[in-house]
Amino acid sequence: MEENNKRVYKQLTDELNDRIIKDRANGVVNPCKTADDAAIRRNQKWDKNTILRPAYVRDVEKIMHTPYYNRYADKTQVFSFYKNDDITRRALHVQLVSRIARNIGSLLSLNTDLIEAIALGHDIGHTPFGHAGERFLSECLYEHTGRYFNHNVHSVRVLDEIMNRNMSLQTLDGILCHNGEFALKEYRPVPIEDFERFDKKVEECYVDEEAIGRLVPYTLEACVVRVCDMIAYLGKDRQDAIRANLIKDDSVFENATFGRSNPEIINNMIVNIVENSYGKDYIMMDEEYFNAIKTAKKENYEIICFNEELETKYTDCIRPMFHDIYEKMLSDIKAGDKNSIIYKHHIEFVKENTTTYGCEEYLKNTTDEQMVVDFIASMTDDYFVDLHEYLFPKSKYRVEYISYFA
Repeated sequence: MEENNKRVYKQLTDELNDRIIKDRANGVVNPCKTADDAAIRRNQKWDKNTILRPAYVRDVEKIMHTPYYNRYADKTQVFSFYKNDDITRRALHVQLVSRIARNIGSLLSLNTDLIEAIALGHDIGHTPFGHAGERFLSECLYEHTGRYFNHNVHSVRVLDEIMNRNMSLQTLDGILCHNGEFALKEYRPVPIEDFERFDKKVEECYVDEEAIGRLVPYTLEACVVRVCDMIAYLGKDRQDAIRANLIKDDSVFENATFGRSNPEIINNMIVNIVENSYGKDYIMMDEEYFNAIKTAKKENYEIICFNEELETKYTDCIRPMFHDIYEKMLSDIKAGDKNSIIYKHHIEFVKENTTTYGCEEYLKNTTDEQMVVDFIASMTDDYFVDLHEYLFPKSKYRVEYISYFA
């Protein structure tokens, strides 16, 4: 194997390795670790922290038992048009984020239950067809209301308003602020301490297109998840591009400081972050790694995410399908058509899966336009395609999947 194709896996320095072992033996507690009994909920009388069910374990279980969690399995991560079970779907992505973030969180002696809750819930509000679907749904909402759709904001909405799960502020804020599209060298948490301030952060994202770029997490655990969202997809998207025959191998990417393959990127990013963050009240990577991650993200966007062939399929086919379904569902709900799919498959579904009180609040406080957005965002890719065909059987828009044998 040629020298420039060799994989390089870095290790913690002996000094830090020994320090971690010694700190653990001496029972050293990280003062930045988020305590279970610090969990803040809208209803503090419910879901109390106990030994049997610690606060953030409760949040993990609330997320995993939310019906929308099942739908991760058929939501696009990056590649939408492939019948190939080896290509990553969003279900695997959130698990990878959780695993990588828990690795870092454990080494830094943070609350790994909180990390898991944020990671598993961070994309639960994502649309079908990935970030393309997110753009198209935002177009629909903005045309009617002047408000923006962002998947991180909608993930909060799913857990906090639609499903009314009484989640902790710490988990919800981590989900809101997870957006891995915005790389930083340092991640310093900024406490917000109450739901009043949190709700203002959420509302800003609906009315200000630039607001999500200014979001800063509340806890150090959330900072870990945010950087791990990037770590989890950088190399995995490259693996998937090879499996999809979009590229031949990873040699098209620069052999950066942390390597260019998925296992190298994960291992070496973990090492660099832990080396630069241990014992500190912020999460940090060094300048060399920060520059490398920016370069790697740029390469992924140019070679994979905005591949001309894939982007054309999204724009020419999926985009008009989003608008078709949005307008039809909005027309039905404004007409009060109780036989419409939006009543049968969304409103009735929410009623079945929330408390009576929670559903009443949801129906009372949700505009028709937002109700349609809630429904479309909840869809899996296959459901979306089938619904469009059901509603518009004579439509010229058809999704052509690439088979296993193409």
